[in-house]
Amino acid sequence: MAGSSSLNAKNLEALGAARLAELLLTLSEGDAGAKRLLRLALAEQKGPAEIAREVRKRLATIERSGSFLDDHQREALLKDLERQRQAISGPIAEHDPARAVELFWDLLGLAEGLMERCDDSDAVVRDFFHQSSAALGQVAQKAPGDPKALADQVYAAIVSNGYGQFDPVLRDLGPALGPEGLGHLRQRLEVLRARHASSEQANYYRDLTVRIAMLDIADALGDAEAYLAEYRDHDPEALTVPAIAARVAQRLTPAGRAEEALVLLQGANPGLAQRRAGAEEWCDARLAALEALGRHDEAQAQRWEYALMELSRRHLRDYLKRLPAFEDATAEERALDLVAEHDDLQEALWFLLHWPEPRRAARLVLATPKPLNGNFYELLVPLADLLEKNHPLAASRCLRAMVDFSLLKARSKRYPHAARHLHTCHLLARGIKDWGDLEDHSTYVARLRRDHGRKYGFWSLVPKEVAPEAGPTGSSKTAQGDGPGQAASPAASDGPLQPGLW
Repeated sequence: MAGSSSLNAKNLEALGAARLAELLLTLSEGDAGAKRLLRLALAEQKGPAEIAREVRKRLATIERSGSFLDDHQREALLKDLERQRQAISGPIAEHDPARAVELFWDLLGLAEGLMERCDDSDAVVRDFFHQSSAALGQVAQKAPGDPKALADQVYAAIVSNGYGQFDPVLRDLGPALGPEGLGHLRQRLEVLRARHASSEQANYYRDLTVRIAMLDIADALGDAEAYLAEYRDHDPEALTVPAIAARVAQRLTPAGRAEEALVLLQGANPGLAQRRAGAEEWCDARLAALEALGRHDEAQAQRWEYALMELSRRHLRDYLKRLPAFEDATAEERALDLVAEHDDLQEALWFLLHWPEPRRAARLVLATPKPLNGNFYELLVPLADLLEKNHPLAASRCLRAMVDFSLLKARSKRYPHAARHLHTCHLLARGIKDWGDLEDHSTYVARLRRDHGRKYGFWSLVPKEVAPEAGPTGSSKTAQGDGPGQAASPAASDGPLQPGLW
């Protein structure tokens, strides 16, 4: 049982209201944030109007400030703004949603000034305002008001979106705008577009702002024709881009226009024989259109082609799932054989790792004449784990590739991992009777000693049973050193390791 001096709610309540009030005042001395929190708590006792007054006063104070914020000050201000947001979306929105909407717009209005006053390269500030936009969208649906007036506010946000702070505002407020508000917003954007067209200076970003907003409006209204027309009438060349054609087709097919979607997609065919951005989206959009038209055999043929060309596990599984009973096992074997013959060794191994198919992965690791990329530890570490139990020789080749890379490149920060991999190779060697074309473990370790014997930082981490010699011997005169008194290789430091990747 907790003692009477333990800090918990029950023990603090026993102090009484007067004593707690004294303590809170003492603790808040010199702490402006704590004082603001107390004022908000007091305002809650007087109702939403008083809370709103406190929030508005605080937001106005922040808006007037113009000093640059370091990281610590930025984080403190974001915590303060989060308290204001909670007050708006909580008690104020619960009792007076219309007032909450006004305050949310005031809060969003701080975005540009705040982002100019601090370094937001990690997008923390922008993300805060995106979250605030989402909260505004939820509250706005409960607030009575004129949809056209709300549309005017959204319009003002769209045209002043200098830092991307209003990127999601139209999508967030679409339900609250409804058809009337969205229609009014569309009209205003059309006027803006016409004004841009008559201007002597073309502005790509200005036109793009209008296009993105028009596409969001089309989506909010479920208007596939408007979505298509936005490209067809204003940027037809964009429809030859696979990703864009796919997005348009994904709207046409559910609208009962699958044939039209197929024609559009054909005009943007990325050619599955070559990798192009948007090929996967294009493939999925075409599959949806073919299925909608009942052309299932064509869809299956495309799944097979794409799965093996791009090594897509998802498409292969979808293909196998649609086969008649007892045919899927034969098709899977054939597909995996073809995967193992793919031109891209790493992609093939990645596929076989995650399928998973250790037998073929082991065969490919041992059969390939190409050296394994020891820098690709995201693949080789889990692959070695997969192969250790039943395919120790293949696992050893994966581990050796990483050891060799670390030593050849003098990546001293990787030496602890390389030493661990070499130890694992030592353990695996006990179960390997036929080394095939691979040198046996003792020969491999001797070669490492010969070529990298002066890399003391590495050998000091290798367990004694793996390298029982008292010190590195047989090192060549040209071996690079990394011990005391040795010049470090420029490649010896490659930044901190990411936990869990090795």
